[in-house]
Amino acid sequence: MLRYAVKLTRTPGAMDDADVDDLRAVGYSDRDILDIAEVVGYYAYANRIADGLGIEPESWIPD
Repeated sequence: MLRYAVKLTRTPGAMDDADVDDLRAVGYSDRDILDIAEVVGYYAYANRIADGLGIEPESWIPD
């Protein structure tokens, strides 16, 4: 799952059917895979909005 999340974050254009098949092979349901993709996508979206607006990270977030 983490390998999928990292690949989706770093190289989303390189995702293919094998990435989803790998998750299914270890027991993730289609709903689980959708949840993983949505969480990864949401964080990418939220971070780009914050970066685009120049929002500074909270002081409690480690560098």
